[in-house]
Amino acid sequence: MKVVITGSSGFIGFHASKKFLDEGFEVIGIDNENNYYDQELKRKRRDILENYNKNFRFEKLDLSESLIIEKLEKISPDYIVNLAAQAGVRHSLQFPHDYTRSNIDSFLNLLEYAKTSKSLKHIVYASTSSVYGANNDLPFSESHGVDHPLQYYAVTKRTNELMAHSYSNLYGIRTTGLRFFTVYGPWGRPDMALFLFTKAILENKPIKVFNNGNHRRDFTYVDDIVQGIFLSANDYNFKSQENFDYKNPALSEVSYRILNIGRGKPENLEDFITEIENNLQKPAKKDYLPMQPGDVPTSHADISEIMKIGYSPKTSIKDGVKNFIAWYLDYYNIEI
Repeated sequence: MKVVITGSSGFIGFHASKKFLDEGFEVIGIDNENNYYDQELKRKRRDILENYNKNFRFEKLDLSESLIIEKLEKISPDYIVNLAAQAGVRHSLQFPHDYTRSNIDSFLNLLEYAKTSKSLKHIVYASTSSVYGANNDLPFSESHGVDHPLQYYAVTKRTNELMAHSYSNLYGIRTTGLRFFTVYGPWGRPDMALFLFTKAILENKPIKVFNNGNHRRDFTYVDDIVQGIFLSANDYNFKSQENFDYKNPALSEVSYRILNIGRGKPENLEDFITEIENNLQKPAKKDYLPMQPGDVPTSHADISEIMKIGYSPKTSIKDGVKNFIAWYLDYYNIEI
């Protein structure tokens, strides 16, 4: 079986590529390796994949360019796992056009390829818990309304869900959108909280703790996430809902579905920071700040739907943070 994984040099795409290779798939990784963050980190992820398994090959391509359709026609994949995106809530406040091009135009090209593909069984794509926006009904369920986004990043991801539904309806494409909840782990992005906190503590600099430390997050370890991605991709014979509730945005009479993918157990941000301090054997200097625009105080995933296909997150924040710190110290050759 052949899978195209977009964003393969990125954080989640790197781990997902390894998972599919371990399961015997031929993996074609696609990434433009842009300069949103340290390109050397992206290249090192790619180098690992190229030396990890002979069934991996890499194509440096920009998904927002129409050339990608011709490339995919030559590859003729059985699955597409779309993990390429312009990520980051705060970055979207300053550079919204980046998100339109990377998240909307790119996904449209994948759907345009899919509508005529004879080989493609399933498209799985990354959405986000940010689509729940102003909703304060916890835990967040796929059946909840998602019409009140709080920032443009969430708008682009919700747009992906609507695009997928329209193409599923028009062309019979099977699509699954996965709403990720606060993914963390080794080889993470440098703009993520765990990375920023670790770096600042080691450098004796204060960490920025927003919402005065009162955030709660459904921290989900990357290995658990890729287990869910793999299970979702291979579960492509799901049935459409003949008598579906049209008020439920996750259900449809066509071959389309939305699934939350988190741990299902929100943690206090302060407890997360404590785990970092314990592993670094060093206290954090904390700069308490108000909640940032576009942010929410709590995220909590209802994961009952994705558990029906075998998803079962295993990793506690204690173990997950420990694994990240071990990787960070090794990667940057730091002794404590």
